[in-house]
Amino acid sequence: MGTEPPVPEAPRAAIPSAGSPPAAVALARSRALVGARAPAVSVEVHLANGLPAFALVGLAEAEVREARERVRAAILNCGFDFPARRITVSLAPADLPKESGRYDLPIAIGILAASGQLPGADLDRWELAGELGLGGALRPVRGAIPMAWGALGDGRGFVLPAASAAEAARVPGASVHAATGLQEVCAHLMELERLPRCEAPAVPAAIASGAPDLVDVRGQPQARRALEVAAAGGHSLLLAGPPGSGKTMLASRLPGILPAMTPEEAIESAAVQSLAPGGFDAARWGQRPFRAPHHTASAVALVGGGALPRPGEVSLAQNGVLFLDELPEFDRRVLEVLREPLETGRIMVSRAARQAEFPARFQLVAAMNPCPCGWAGDASGRCRCGPSAIARYQRRVSGPLLDRIDLAIEVPAVEPAALAHARAGDNSATVRSRVETARARQLSRQALPNSALDPAGIERHCPLEAAALAVLERAAVRLALSARAFGRIRRVARTIADLAAEPSIGAAHVAEAIQLRRFDPGRGGD
Repeated sequence: MGTEPPVPEAPRAAIPSAGSPPAAVALARSRALVGARAPAVSVEVHLANGLPAFALVGLAEAEVREARERVRAAILNCGFDFPARRITVSLAPADLPKESGRYDLPIAIGILAASGQLPGADLDRWELAGELGLGGALRPVRGAIPMAWGALGDGRGFVLPAASAAEAARVPGASVHAATGLQEVCAHLMELERLPRCEAPAVPAAIASGAPDLVDVRGQPQARRALEVAAAGGHSLLLAGPPGSGKTMLASRLPGILPAMTPEEAIESAAVQSLAPGGFDAARWGQRPFRAPHHTASAVALVGGGALPRPGEVSLAQNGVLFLDELPEFDRRVLEVLREPLETGRIMVSRAARQAEFPARFQLVAAMNPCPCGWAGDASGRCRCGPSAIARYQRRVSGPLLDRIDLAIEVPAVEPAALAHARAGDNSATVRSRVETARARQLSRQALPNSALDPAGIERHCPLEAAALAVLERAAVRLALSARAFGRIRRVARTIADLAAEPSIGAAHVAEAIQLRRFDPGRGGD
């Protein structure tokens, strides 16, 4: 009879040494920023026996690694004990880059919970973000609105610095709580004194656009008409003319005649602007952005990028206006990056290790001089630029980019005598009323502006009368229009018909749309 195999002994539980507290783990919640998204980040804190140390892991950038000293000083200066143990902080997921000081607050709360100074059971109901000062005060963070969207989607409340909470409270339904320092957050989690829920400020019934009034523009009837058509349909616009003809003046008045922003558009614009270093200016809530970068701007400044991608001017102009003055003075390679966002309304920034997508639905307005000196075609004859110099200057703007611009007109200089006696046109409020009526027709018919119609939408919503089709076909042959330009003229004609409250597109609408697209640098303005 064989012998019975020995029964293995049960493993013994690890017993901490006398006088040493057991290892402890706590979990706090926060958010990262990747493009316009705010993915969830778990802040795990582990306290173990051993020599005092503070290790921070999880693909953290330099400003996150510096949290060790900020958190230590803040905890001590707020009257808590900083555990003299081996502290490991893990920011998960480990392959997601972490940047900025927003993780200071969840790291501090995790350390206090792991050391038993705060209850840890309630932590999973909250998400935390905020940079800590050495005395425990909370400083504002970028991206409060995208982070609030993420917290709302996961069903958690969000604790933020007071300077960022009002911005995040704009998110409908979000439970946002404002704190000024670490002690307030601890009292909130210990249920000693709850932080009040931050409510979004009431939006006034009529939001002043802050834009200059169109009544200031004297003369230039065609340019004013082009501006109204562009505003009504959301079309891009190129203004070409000599210095002092009013191009910049006209462009700066476009935001004042655009339709009022919807709540959804206001949130979208504020969310993108909150990602920028300067953050979102709450005083400009509901006002359409007007971005005017200098012609020395780089491609990264225009479309976004960097080691950790941030939005560029095309995204900061979301649901607003991007004005490019002195268009030919921009580097040609910089201008070419506008092709994709003009067509798709978004921009994808790709780097070796990561990608980030930003929205970029903006209305482009560009201005340029006709030649290097600016006076080509002026009656004074002061231009001394040769034909080759003029052609070379105008062709700094590529044909493919010009083909994506809906309206392109000349803005001639107005004689001072005529300017003094020119009759003032309609003010911005009057023009905006007509624009809003035309835009409402578009939204009720197709749920989007005419400028956003795809080829199928053009065929469905922009049918031409027989006479109108004949006019457009003749113009296509004479002006050598591309298929893209052919479709853009139909969309502009649809907008002109909407302004006239006409159900169909007639020959007069098409003829005006063609006239509003007559300037072509490749043909010297013909």
